[in-house]
Amino acid sequence: MEDRIITYGGQAVIEGVLMRGQKALAIAMRAPDGHIEVHTEKLSGIYQSGLAKIPFLRGVILLWDALGLGMGALTRSANLQTGEDEKLEGPALYLTIGFSLVFGIGLFFLAPYGAAKLIQWLAGSMPVIGAAGAMESAQPVINVWVAAAIEGVVRLMLIIGYMWAIGKMPEIARVFQYHGAEHKTINAFEAGAELTPENVKKFPLEHPRCGTSFLLTLVILSILAFSLLHPLAWFWQVLGRILLIPVLAGIAVEYIRWTANHLNSPFVRAIVRPNLALQGLTTREPDLQILEVAIRSFNEMRKAEEQ
Repeated sequence: MEDRIITYGGQAVIEGVLMRGQKALAIAMRAPDGHIEVHTEKLSGIYQSGLAKIPFLRGVILLWDALGLGMGALTRSANLQTGEDEKLEGPALYLTIGFSLVFGIGLFFLAPYGAAKLIQWLAGSMPVIGAAGAMESAQPVINVWVAAAIEGVVRLMLIIGYMWAIGKMPEIARVFQYHGAEHKTINAFEAGAELTPENVKKFPLEHPRCGTSFLLTLVILSILAFSLLHPLAWFWQVLGRILLIPVLAGIAVEYIRWTANHLNSPFVRAIVRPNLALQGLTTREPDLQILEVAIRSFNEMRKAEEQ
């Protein structure tokens, strides 16, 4: 069971699902004409290297590689739906990926810091009424630790609000159905069930190794780590937030792996409840046709693993 937990993961794409093992990945996508198109490829040797066995470091390396694989799969699935004339490739593709990364870091890591500093400045600029009723000079009513707490709350609200808002878009809601199908398929496999759409549909939408769980863990870690930066000059605060992202990501990956491998513990089941609850924002109940795509992706990935 532990090998299964470590080995298999996946991701929803546009009208499809990516499934990844230790040696290969498969992407199954429903084409506009209704047939299922499949792409398989071998993973880079880093997945079998010694680096993939070093705690914390492996999280950063494999997460970066998985990000590249995921973006490639999203691009492939989008191009299948749009056709040859509207394919996203070359400089336009790299520009889009770069913009997405910068936007994500800016929105979820730097914007909350800016909001906290703005609130701190506004509160500190308010005049204070003295005991005799006279106006006194402004006093710093929000210290650095309160500002750190404000930043954390803003970041958490941004993450949850963003997931909730995009889930209201019909196109994204459908991607979330494929996300649910990915979870159900892996849950069914790990339970030893036969992978048919009817069987897989019975399994839960939530999975302890979900990327949504990783994001929530990363946010909680950032609240704790970034609070230590607030006493520093603003330049080091901003730079520190950027440089700490891969470090915190590595810790988050190890936490997710550890909890996924210790779900028999009542304590672990209790601490992962917020992670599983948040997945309600990024998963939707899939129909049998969507489950068929997820199962096809999983089966093709396993075949590619054996070659």
